[in-house]
Amino acid sequence: MTHDFPLFFAKTFAQLDKHNLDRLADIYAADIHFTDPLHDVRGLDAMREYFEQMYANVTHIGFDFHQCDTVREGQALLRWTMTFCHPRLNKGREIKVEGCSCLFFHDQRVSRHIDYYDAGALLYEHIPVLGPIIHWLKGRLA
Repeated sequence: MTHDFPLFFAKTFAQLDKHNLDRLADIYAADIHFTDPLHDVRGLDAMREYFEQMYANVTHIGFDFHQCDTVREGQALLRWTMTFCHPRLNKGREIKVEGCSCLFFHDQRVSRHIDYYDAGALLYEHIPVLGPIIHWLKGRLA
């Protein structure tokens, strides 16, 4: 069952929305520690608040998992594409961001979740004044 957990996690996570956040307890431990380039969240209650805020601020969000691999017992890597629409980013049009999650789990619950993605592609590139500067900088550094 442990080797099936990353796939169960991906399927459950992809089905989350603002109406079923109680399902977070199906995949996360009470002492979950989640980090990504923009957030550091500790505890299941704080995780639920994080998701409530995320869903309140977007008009659409979805995750497509491309790869779910168990690296070793209790550790998995998942590759994904997040698609979302935010009314104040990219003129409300769809934004796609590629990313990877590193999960540490025990007893079929994730206790540590680390997301890696380009924060510029997620946020900064789509802010009206800052976006062109970020694109210019990326071009200069390429």
